[in-house]
Amino acid sequence: MSEQRRRIDNVLEPEYLADLADVGLEELRERREAAEDVETQISYYRRLLHGRVDLINFEMRRRSGHETRTLIEALPEILAQGMILGGEPNLRHLETMPPLPTTTGRRLIDKIMDDDILTQLPELSQEELNEAVDRLEEVEAQLSVQRRQLHAVIDALQDEIISRYRSQQGEEQAAG
Repeated sequence: MSEQRRRIDNVLEPEYLADLADVGLEELRERREAAEDVETQISYYRRLLHGRVDLINFEMRRRSGHETRTLIEALPEILAQGMILGGEPNLRHLETMPPLPTTTGRRLIDKIMDDDILTQLPELSQEELNEAVDRLEEVEAQLSVQRRQLHAVIDALQDEIISRYRSQQGEEQAAG
């Protein structure tokens, strides 16, 4: 597989799962780990998108009079939303945060994904806020599709690993 290509493209290629029976156990584990790492990054990006949507939605509620707090006052609550499900963090620990995809800075989506979003929100028109939410939701839907595809790859690799262990246990029991 080409190292010039993005990791997600490599992991989602049909060849990644081709002939798994001929792949060594260590290689299977490495592939599973690579797929899990990519899935973790996609989950991280999705959470960033969700956070941006939450910030924009708050700003729209504030502008419509349904919210009296300032964005800064509500920020801890906004940022905490969605980070915990069922009492546990819903993102796997990342040793290093992946860099955001590079942007040109010219498009509205680039402004919204910029770390300076808090200072930019008051400058955006209502139309720009609506467009930003639409665009963020579109990107999030694309990431969700990729995430489901990654889960299918991870499951296939995990199934093969489990099959090997079961086969090995069966052989040991037959020999013993």
